[in-house]
Amino acid sequence: MQSPFDTPERRAWRETVRRFAREEIEPFADDWDEAGDFPWSLHEKAGEIGLFGFGIPADYGGLGFDDALMRLDSGIALAWTGAGGVNASLGSRNIMTAPIVELASEAIKKRVLPEIVSGRAGGALAMTEPSGGSDLSRMKTTAKRDGNGWRLKGEKTFITGGMKAGYYVVGARTGGEGFGGISLFLVEAGAEGFARTPIERKMGWWASDTATLHFDDCFVPAENQLGEEGACLLSIMNNFNYERLALAAGCLGMAQRCLAEAVGWAQARQTFGRRLIEHQAVRHKIAEMSAKIDALESYLLHIAWAINEAEMPVAQLSKAKFAASKTAEFCASEAMQILGGAGYLRGQPVERIYREVKVMAIGGGSEEIMKDLAVKQMGL
Repeated sequence: MQSPFDTPERRAWRETVRRFAREEIEPFADDWDEAGDFPWSLHEKAGEIGLFGFGIPADYGGLGFDDALMRLDSGIALAWTGAGGVNASLGSRNIMTAPIVELASEAIKKRVLPEIVSGRAGGALAMTEPSGGSDLSRMKTTAKRDGNGWRLKGEKTFITGGMKAGYYVVGARTGGEGFGGISLFLVEAGAEGFARTPIERKMGWWASDTATLHFDDCFVPAENQLGEEGACLLSIMNNFNYERLALAAGCLGMAQRCLAEAVGWAQARQTFGRRLIEHQAVRHKIAEMSAKIDALESYLLHIAWAINEAEMPVAQLSKAKFAASKTAEFCASEAMQILGGAGYLRGQPVERIYREVKVMAIGGGSEEIMKDLAVKQMGL
């Protein structure tokens, strides 16, 4: 049955991203994971197909339109590879370009966005600090005026894409407490007083370049301030909503891959004179995995459709984000159980996904923060 959300353009896009993931990522996923890195050329190949162009005008190298359903398709297709670290580093720029589009000067847009969107340069959003994760209202990094610019002082951590990015959108406190005292700045990699150190030995996302950023009276020119002082963070909340949609899509793709791997193994594996899939206990596991995946997919399609209809359903996105991470965790665990010892060995997608599902419950707003936000949005 044809999906009511489908169009020829979306089907063509979905196949483009699937082909990119199948040919450019999946064959190398394990080697890149073990190496803890992947070639920069992959960023440029992703840029060539338009993977970074949603919501960015064509004048700056973007697609010139936005489509939440196509964003959803992208996240699912990339996550199917089971190469979470690669996808995280590729996608780190997608959560920092919107503030530039919405708040930067025309000169900065023309200079910076084509570099980021094409994949020639990387970008990262720098909000999380060592003293506090999802609670941005308690941000401690400061920015003080200095002549024709600003001096930033503080640290950001767990910044995906942080070691290789050329541009960073950084939140810093320019005023009083709470969200209203926070301003945004575009920091360039070579800025005076800026340094970065890698975060290594992660449980998952081995191929991602994750960093702690250090601002030691880092100088930022006045023109690199994004938007009005103290009034920026609230203006880019949709940026965080799109990040949550992307993470939920990633969880769905991971869950789908776990189900496919579990079914394939259960059909081929023989135990006690029967194929594994003929045992009722295994069949029930597969049925429950499939049901959770179907429910999540339907929910995300409806949310993406609502976004395209000019509605940002924040409560639903918040609920979908923690529902998605729970679904991915469940399917990874059940797939691992079905594969048994084979699933515990490195070098195949279920093992990688099993290691990486937990970060999906933390990044982009923890499950607990998402639940609290959902209830607030429900007016309770």
